[in-house]
Amino acid sequence: MGNCSLKVGDGCSFCKQISNEDVLAFAEVTGDKNPLHLDDDYAKGTVFKERIAHGMISAGVISAAIAMKLPGPGTTYLGQSLKFTGPVKIGDTVTANLRVKELKEKPKFTIATIATTCVNQEGKVVVEGEATVIPPEHKEDTACQN
Repeated sequence: MGNCSLKVGDGCSFCKQISNEDVLAFAEVTGDKNPLHLDDDYAKGTVFKERIAHGMISAGVISAAIAMKLPGPGTTYLGQSLKFTGPVKIGDTVTANLRVKELKEKPKFTIATIATTCVNQEGKVVVEGEATVIPPEHKEDTACQN
């Protein structure tokens, strides 16, 4: 049986301001060079009227929240569902909010299901989803249980 100190209802937040450099680096690292993200003139002709950040950058903020805060270092990611509900503009601050929904005890570990939501600086939801993870066996820092 796993030795996880998480409890249903535990939660945490993690913030990141999305810069132009983040968008350019993401495009370079992944090869996703969609002009919606990189070309001002192209983006002016879209529904957004300006360049927006790749949706997967916000997903990366969720990953950072899971890896660094809740459950924290040593967590193994098993899956993530994502629904993009609004654009993230360059310069926006994305806050990933996590909340433990379910814990399933397996013979050798625990599987946690975590509700994941990203909001921008205005509180508008830009990403909704759910993560499935194996938390590390021990988590001493419980400061993120807000």
